[in-house]
Amino acid sequence: MFIAMNRFRVANGSEAAFEQVWLSRDSHLEKVPGFIEFHLLKGPEAEDHTLYASHTIWANHAAFEAWTKSEAFRAAHRDAGNNKPLYLGHPQFEGFEVRQTVGRGGK
Repeated sequence: MFIAMNRFRVANGSEAAFEQVWLSRDSHLEKVPGFIEFHLLKGPEAEDHTLYASHTIWANHAAFEAWTKSEAFRAAHRDAGNNKPLYLGHPQFEGFEVRQTVGRGGK
């Protein structure tokens, strides 16, 4: 598995608008081979921002890479530039290869 995350520092007072952008968008993810799951995470508040992260789980790194080069990716990110006033700086990408998974049954 591969986990891809983008961290966003959302400007104070812009949290509701930022969440609405994510909740109302068509991500096109459900059509992408290798996609498993998506989460929008809200983290701690700082003096000038609230930390958010988009978190996707993929079957493997190759599936994630294929998504980033797909028409579905371009469609999902078509209006992303319109939302820059909502956050401070650029999103910070982090990608992780899963080395261990422990489920409810200990496996």
